[in-house]
Amino acid sequence: MSKDLNFAVIGCGRIGTRHAEHIKNNGNLVAVCDIVEDKANVLSEKYGAKAYTSISELLDNETSVDLVAICTPNGLHAEHSIEALSKGFHVLCEKPMAISVHDCGEMIKTAENSNRRLMIVKQNRFNPPVEAVKKLIDEKKLGKIYSIQLNCFWNRNPDYYKDSWKGTLDLDGGTLYTQFSHFIDLVYWMIGDVKSVKAFGGNFHHQDIVEFDDNGVIALEFYNGAIGTINYTVNSFAGNMEGSLTIFGEKGTVKIGGQYLNELEYQRIEGIEIKDLPKGNTANNYGKYQGSMSNHDRVYENVVEVLTNDGVISANGFEGLKTVEIIDKIYQQIGNRNKNV
Repeated sequence: MSKDLNFAVIGCGRIGTRHAEHIKNNGNLVAVCDIVEDKANVLSEKYGAKAYTSISELLDNETSVDLVAICTPNGLHAEHSIEALSKGFHVLCEKPMAISVHDCGEMIKTAENSNRRLMIVKQNRFNPPVEAVKKLIDEKKLGKIYSIQLNCFWNRNPDYYKDSWKGTLDLDGGTLYTQFSHFIDLVYWMIGDVKSVKAFGGNFHHQDIVEFDDNGVIALEFYNGAIGTINYTVNSFAGNMEGSLTIFGEKGTVKIGGQYLNELEYQRIEGIEIKDLPKGNTANNYGKYQGSMSNHDRVYENVVEVLTNDGVISANGFEGLKTVEIIDKIYQQIGNRNKNV
């Protein structure tokens, strides 16, 4: 049944190309769009899709499309999602959902008014150790959660930002949006909503090329009484170092680590041992740097389940909004976004 689904991809860069690869396993890629005509043509020729340089033209002409994947720069996610939703298409939006709380609300409102499904890419939820620990938390096997520590120690060198929308406030939004919104999502998904934030940050190493922070330290207070910390940087010398999440609970302590939250590094749980975790997917490789674990296969499996069997969305618009709300609270605390240190 999934092969009957028709998809369109808006944005034909690296992430759009990855979406296209997974779409071919779950349906038909019938249309692609990018303002750079050559990018649209390359993807269209590879998958036999029609190429557009105008989103409006694609949405007006491709009435057989079931879902539009939004793979454009962060600051355009809201505009492009709202246009697709308002014209009657289901939407899968890449992370971050948007770079303002207001825009997230407008996306949710449009989806509701149009009676369309709005899904957000949060692929780290499918990492095997993450799934295992989330299950323990939901089953209360860790007891009351006391605290959480999140470490995000990556590298982004000048080549990453060269000739790109990345590094700009208007289209990128900040390190927490582009590099670490998946990690923030896991904090919300596992522990709960954040009540208050204290944060310090600055631009230590990218003053000439980035309009915002390149590292920060954060203290969190959750509504359920738990506390937490986030330490993040894109200044890890010469390469990514670590992405880790440590949870201290009444009945156990666990640490998910590796560079991309892909390894269960520590566990000591009352009466339980997590065993035989499946091997996860490799990290997304972008040549000179790597990103999060590539689980878009699972994302599209969920899309198919939602659209063909009335399945539950793995990450919905409300959850996408919560990630942006938490990041917004942090950046309000950090203050001057292009502060040099």
